[in-house]
Amino acid sequence: MALSFRSSNQSAIWDRIRSDDATKLRLKYDAYYHIFDEQKGTRVKKDGKEYVMLSSNDYLGLSQHPKIKEAGMAALQKWGSSTTGARLANGGRIFHRELEEDLADFLGKEACHVFSAGYLACASAVTGFVDRKDIIFADKNLHSSLWSGIHLSGATCERFAHNDPEHLGELLASENSTTPKAVVLEGIYSMEGHIARLPELVEVGKRFNAFIILDDAHGVGVLGNSGRGTADHFGLTQGVDVICGSFSKSFSGMGGFVCSSKDAIDYMRSHSKQTIFSAALSPSATACAHAALQVFRAEPEHRQRLEKNLTRYRNLLHELQLDTWESESPAIPIVLGKKEKVYYFWKALLEKGVYAIISIAPGVPPGKDLIRTAISAAHTDSDLDIIEDAIRYAATKI
Repeated sequence: MALSFRSSNQSAIWDRIRSDDATKLRLKYDAYYHIFDEQKGTRVKKDGKEYVMLSSNDYLGLSQHPKIKEAGMAALQKWGSSTTGARLANGGRIFHRELEEDLADFLGKEACHVFSAGYLACASAVTGFVDRKDIIFADKNLHSSLWSGIHLSGATCERFAHNDPEHLGELLASENSTTPKAVVLEGIYSMEGHIARLPELVEVGKRFNAFIILDDAHGVGVLGNSGRGTADHFGLTQGVDVICGSFSKSFSGMGGFVCSSKDAIDYMRSHSKQTIFSAALSPSATACAHAALQVFRAEPEHRQRLEKNLTRYRNLLHELQLDTWESESPAIPIVLGKKEKVYYFWKALLEKGVYAIISIAPGVPPGKDLIRTAISAAHTDSDLDIIEDAIRYAATKI
């Protein structure tokens, strides 16, 4: 006879698990961790109902691209499912090196290291170069992966006001000139959709001899020549010391990368625990990312379609006088300011067959509770018709 699982788990930690208010509220409102039964392009199905996906980061709409799927399947057939270990332990493979060389060249850097997750890559972009004797200056709206890297580095950290070069300059000027300094930024801030004020931020950082780390997960593929990202967009590729990011956005895959000089990548491979101890990127994920990179170069029509879709969507939100937090990118928040409004807006979208995501404080600043939406090149005119109908309907519910 099976014993009760709960009866054998009596401890203070189990008490905390069972009484957690945040988990109870999440389960009550059922806004996250949904499971879809089927996906075809931008359409997903759950419990027999079809939705247009409006929260995916598939900006260029490449997740169903035939060249990318073929590359992934061919790599799986040739190399198997995994290299089953960290690269320090049982080595990388030639496909890792080929992607790293091409991606470094694409982003204008000497070298690159690819990771099995974007979160690992962005954490490594900090822990691989910064130590506890240093001081980090971090935009207060950074992604969680960067904050993890900052905390793990053991360095002192000063937060500066979001996208504010003046405040960054004040903080840098107040520190000892001999202390090693790093500035951590994002190219496009995924929740707000803001593009970094990179020319001013880099100029301030370099004035104080700071090491510049740029997370461009949401910028590569979207900004710059052929999608080379935010640094390229501003002509500042050499002004940024490290570019990191994820393959789960415009690349439509899995994994992540850190690009820099050869010396810097070699140094990171010696000092970042996330680099040393994490398993290598799988053959199929590597092949998919490499194929996506080739699509960036060869098929500009995906970015053109994205811009067309963005124009229509922004015009709709502007007409309805919805607050988009001055987004400049395909990541477009609809800021409603109160949790209750966000919840009812989200429910109305679901009712009309559109799936988006809720983000509330403390995930966003107080008073900035929002619906996080993202436009893709894969959205068809029919998708956009459904989205427009749903947005107009939801706007009447608040």
